[in-house]
Amino acid sequence: MTAKILSGKAVRDQILNDLMVMIKKLKRKPTLAIVLVGNDPASEVYVREKEKAAAGIGIDFQLIKKPSNVKQNELEEIIINLTRDKKVKGIVVQKPLPNQIDGEKIDRLVSPEKDIDGLNPASYFHSTTAQGVVRLIKENKIEIAGKDTVVVGRSKLSGLPTALLLLEEDATVTICHSKTRNLKEKTKQADILVSAAGVPNLIKADMVKKGAVVIDVGTMRTKEGKIVGDVDFENVKNVASYISPVPGGVGPMIVAGLMMNLVEASESIDKQVV
Repeated sequence: MTAKILSGKAVRDQILNDLMVMIKKLKRKPTLAIVLVGNDPASEVYVREKEKAAAGIGIDFQLIKKPSNVKQNELEEIIINLTRDKKVKGIVVQKPLPNQIDGEKIDRLVSPEKDIDGLNPASYFHSTTAQGVVRLIKENKIEIAGKDTVVVGRSKLSGLPTALLLLEEDATVTICHSKTRNLKEKTKQADILVSAAGVPNLIKADMVKKGAVVIDVGTMRTKEGKIVGDVDFENVKNVASYISPVPGGVGPMIVAGLMMNLVEASESIDKQVV
């Protein structure tokens, strides 16, 4: 058995085409502002994809790039200024952030109505990663309700919101993390296995239930320049029924979800303008 590939590209393209039509109807052309700190290779890949998508659907894109030694107060001032900027309808602070930055404080500083990444506890939006995972599953007509689902990783950016959104879809969800004992025993029980740990090739074929749906959220660049995920793709695809590749799986869905949130934010903010 070879797994069916869960490609996010076709779904993303359809979503972006629909958004292009919606953007033409907006009162004001929105601006997406992204703050990128340092030069993390995976982050730079994601930012380029977001910029490409923004250009494709006709919205303005603003990239604010700061060195990895940026100070907390400087980053906070940037966020405050973007919140005040009426042209900016969506703000993204690209993760990860360097250790000297209080990421929680930065997330809370982003206006809830412009927090299209869904990281402020008061955000108007779901996490784009969680949305991407769930929509990728649904678009392939895979049932979620009642399924035993394991999410590996508990970060606020990926693992935790994905687990919560799957729970909203009536899955039975187990969250595993770095302190989980006997990880293989847990993952082997999953009808749907989502890995968002950020550990290359963490999920091996013998950790996957035969016929399981495997979603790989991990995105890392090797020393050789190759983009890889959490899942040992070449071997796991012979066990799973469905598997998402890296790149090309969840990544495009995250970008599409971000643009969906941006358009929704733009419509909501425009209605508030008298």
